[in-house]
Amino acid sequence: MKTRSSISRLRGFTFVEILAALVFLAILVPAVVEGITLASRVSEIVERGSIATELAQNKLNELSLNGVWATADTSGDFSNDWPGYRWEFKQSTWEMDSMTQLDLTVYFNVQGREQAVVLSTLVNPADASTTSTSTSGTSSSSGTSSSK
Repeated sequence: MKTRSSISRLRGFTFVEILAALVFLAILVPAVVEGITLASRVSEIVERGSIATELAQNKLNELSLNGVWATADTSGDFSNDWPGYRWEFKQSTWEMDSMTQLDLTVYFNVQGREQAVVLSTLVNPADASTTSTSTSGTSSSSGTSSSK
């Protein structure tokens, strides 16, 4: 036969066990919330970066294929079609041959931080036609992208 003290010990948790569970939850919950926030931010960066890459590719093609890159504006936005995206255009002399490098940077914000995607191509100034295309996408939270 069971005594009264052994029955009462089997009914519930001790105070120490409850405190240990609460401490465990106090450590675990902030880490889980931070992980969910980070995953949400990365997902948004990838989605908006993909859109920015397509916009940059279209704009760079428009500038290089129409031959207007030499007289084009150096910055702008994508109007009401794509609010929150803006672009900057830069041309520089390429290290080899007599080619000109065209760089188009598209900027966008994700959760208050500016990100950028850079696409580049080479054109021959003599005939204003694209001779070689190279694209590179980079994303940075500082607002400028230095690697290609």
